[in-house]
Amino acid sequence: MTEPSRADDLREELGAFGLSDTEIDAYLTILSTGETTTREVSEESDVTQRAVYSIAERLEDRGLVRVNDHASPTTIRAVPPDEAIATLSKRLESIRPVLEARYTETAPKAPEIQIVKSRETVLKRFRNAIADADHEIVVAIPHDVYPEIEPELRAAHEDGTLVFLLIGELDDAGGSQRTFSDAADVVRQWGADLPFLYAVDDEVSMIGDSGLPRGTHEAGENAVFVSESNLAGAVFGLYLGTYWPASTERYVTDPDPLPNHYDWFRTAVLHAFLHDRNGRELWADVETVDGERVSGRVSRIRQPFVEPATSEFALENSLFLETEEGEVSIGGSGTFLEDYEGIAVTLRSA
Repeated sequence: MTEPSRADDLREELGAFGLSDTEIDAYLTILSTGETTTREVSEESDVTQRAVYSIAERLEDRGLVRVNDHASPTTIRAVPPDEAIATLSKRLESIRPVLEARYTETAPKAPEIQIVKSRETVLKRFRNAIADADHEIVVAIPHDVYPEIEPELRAAHEDGTLVFLLIGELDDAGGSQRTFSDAADVVRQWGADLPFLYAVDDEVSMIGDSGLPRGTHEAGENAVFVSESNLAGAVFGLYLGTYWPASTERYVTDPDPLPNHYDWFRTAVLHAFLHDRNGRELWADVETVDGERVSGRVSRIRQPFVEPATSEFALENSLFLETEEGEVSIGGSGTFLEDYEGIAVTLRSA
């Protein structure tokens, strides 16, 4: 077995224990050094130092590291592998009786759909969904409720998650961008009331009456939570097809430095368009769901995220590449109109 494949296997197994990609990067950095500082972990694993503190706490909760926050600077020490494995094994063994007792009751379940009626539950699910996001968060929320989720959005954005934010009941078109720019890649505002909603990674979503997160809802007002890709995609489509184009663009991030690699197709499309809008010619190397690699100069971009929108319908986001075989189109996960379904994109100057 080659070293790269062993490393991939290790990452896959750590992921099976619930570690995110950033947690895995940080843990492997700590593991290779034995004991290190938060700054060194930040530099080696390419995450913010602020995020390292949160990651270290989660790794410590899993018994993988020990954090010495009494030292200056704070140090993080890897738990010896034998001890860490023993801790993980003990945790697995502790739930064996419960798993065995429930096994005969377990049956394939339909997608989770729940009616939520309390402000506390709405905000708790909101924060948890944002914290668990790996790639993308879309949010529509009244401006007076936004502070309730701002810290989680900022943390996710700092970790590289793509964030589309729509602020409702906000008329200050000339206001400071600083309020929202650190928490999102694209921000739009709408002066009227609108339902609150979120959709995360095309997997989970919630939509409901704006009075619910405020705590001012009346009888019969509630929210619906779903955890199924098609239903979450429907909420995302509602967001992009109705509220998003009807609102006013307030802030757009700067394009990423090039070259840059993206594991989330919509992030690649957004930044490709931002570069194209600035007059930069691009080259893209795309990994497809079938294992093919398609490369070429970016000739056209279809997207509904920022002005001017170039998509022909709400959910269209695609790249067109000039290849040796001619122009081909590439869409994201689940695409059916484009020639290829892309799963990863590397952008560089043409």
